[in-house]
Amino acid sequence: MFVESLRAFYGSKLAIKDCTLRIEPGQVTAIIGPSGCGKSTLLRCLNRMHEVIPAARVKGKVLLDGENIYATNADPVLVRRRVGMVFQRPNPFPTMSIQDNVTSGIRLTGRKRSREMAAIVEKALRDSALWDEVKDRLKAPATALSGGQQQRLCIARAIAVQPEVILMDEPCSALDPIATLKVEELIAELRENYTIVIVTHNMQQAARVSDRTAFMMIDMEDRAGMMVEDGPTKEIFSKPKDKRTEDYVTGRFG
Repeated sequence: MFVESLRAFYGSKLAIKDCTLRIEPGQVTAIIGPSGCGKSTLLRCLNRMHEVIPAARVKGKVLLDGENIYATNADPVLVRRRVGMVFQRPNPFPTMSIQDNVTSGIRLTGRKRSREMAAIVEKALRDSALWDEVKDRLKAPATALSGGQQQRLCIARAIAVQPEVILMDEPCSALDPIATLKVEELIAELRENYTIVIVTHNMQQAARVSDRTAFMMIDMEDRAGMMVEDGPTKEIFSKPKDKRTEDYVTGRFG
């Protein structure tokens, strides 16, 4: 995935300016930066969720397998199937069972036989490290799960439709340390089959889970978010090229 000269707006207000970023396949990319610098906005631009917000719009390109997801002939629904999203707070569908949450995206995109659905549910729950905890109560309400389990259920729901990329917007911010550790371990396993982009306010988490890190900050001139630099995580945290990145990761500002 490649973001080229992207600008994001809320009405007439520029939120992100001229962002360019290469997201390497099969790796975890963390996006860090101070509050309000556009991290979550950028993430939503990667699967066209940004434009769901009234008056929000995007200029520039986001290339997925060389094709611009903002081309006039691109189908936003198909884009979101290829690029899944896991939100900050667990958001399972409250009126659905655990298994129905997992299959909800599949039912929207086509019919499958019950046997196929059962196999998909089991695989998605195994891949999200949740199967052993819920296999005997698949028809129970999703809201009966703990917060950490609900977040892993949301991850299962995202991967059930077999996306190429998984976006995670601060997926651990509402979780306790034990649940956070489980999600981080899950991210390490998922990187074997998916490209992952994670927004996090926790720099220690970025250092633990990511292969590459991108640093954003606010341009004080026009108050828009901007990309400062990106690179291998070890380099960003030990030998960043930009003094502003060094100041942020060492706690001098932010």
